[in-house]
Amino acid sequence: QVQLVESGGGLVQSGGSLRISCVGSGFTFNIYDMTWYRQAPGKERELVAEIFEADGTTNYADSVKGRFTISRDNAKNTLSLQMNSLKPEDTAVYYCNTDPPFTISTTHGPSDYWGKGTLVTVSP
Repeated sequence: QVQLVESGGGLVQSGGSLRISCVGSGFTFNIYDMTWYRQAPGKERELVAEIFEADGTTNYADSVKGRFTISRDNAKNTLSLQMNSLKPEDTAVYYCNTDPPFTISTTHGPSDYWGKGTLVTVSP
């Protein structure tokens, strides 16, 4: 079955750096565009960065452009996000996913699959 496991989150001071990773299994990692999303307390989930499988092209949200770098290692089924010059407003749970997300069956009907995420906290 599809599984995405995020790791590497933690507490960092404003201006610091952190690298988070995600390992995918149960699907052919190298044929999917991959994304990082984040969800801050009380806010909706937002797209942070995307990397395309065809040529490695990347896109970033304006709020992280120039500070975050998304990368992938297809040999290891791993997606990474290098985050530099972190700000308190970057505090959120970060999720990786395929684009589009896989659909799974739940007791409430079909739903997009999401991993558990990894919490990044940036102190002032």
